[in-house]
Amino acid sequence: MTSTENIFRRALVTGASGGIGGAIARTLAGQGFEVLVHANRQREAAEALVAEINSSGGRAQALVFDVTDRSACEAALGTQLEAGPIQVIVNNAGVHDDAVFPGMRAEQWQRVIDVNLNGFFNVTQPLMLPLLRTRWGRIIAITSVAAQAGNRGQVNYAAAKGALHSAVKSLALECASRGVTVNAVAPGIIATDMSTGAFNDAAIKQLVPMQRAGQAQEVADLVAFLASDKAGYISGQTIAINGGMYS
Repeated sequence: MTSTENIFRRALVTGASGGIGGAIARTLAGQGFEVLVHANRQREAAEALVAEINSSGGRAQALVFDVTDRSACEAALGTQLEAGPIQVIVNNAGVHDDAVFPGMRAEQWQRVIDVNLNGFFNVTQPLMLPLLRTRWGRIIAITSVAAQAGNRGQVNYAAAKGALHSAVKSLALECASRGVTVNAVAPGIIATDMSTGAFNDAAIKQLVPMQRAGQAQEVADLVAFLASDKAGYISGQTIAINGGMYS
């Protein structure tokens, strides 16, 4: 499919005000999708990204809502569905709140589960029926290497992201006959504002066989491939992008 044809398809990227989400939104816009740039607390960053995409000849608009608020999701997405289905859903919004498990507060557990796991349901489920009726779609969950290998201090985060891996497998089975693929992308250490300070160069060289952090654009390129017609026979998979960690 050419980028001209893609202009009739819309893509939603949650958490697009962050480094990885922003790269995904830019890349999908460059492929011709009209991109819905979602943010919660960083409205200004989302609006700046929309202005950047539109000024570069793409098509984008900002959406602001809390993915943990079911009613807010339904209201915002219901308005968007009046203009037609959203055929690419990139569930990228996520948070972590780390603590060793014996000292983890209940609110740390609940918040991380709410954003990373319940947010997937709150955003994706209202979009499903219109999407399935088109008989073409892509659902992509951005997860983490922590869900595959574990990580000290991140029991809550690993639990939420690991649950998404299982959800992806089951949802892929439900959608397969309708031309809708469902996959997860599990990044390792990616150079973003969120990861700055968490890993120094020495730690990265020890943990990552490629001895460098990944780039947000590398994650975005993988997501863009999964969102394309070229990936139409890939579904129910968790694809790691981590420089060889834990392989």
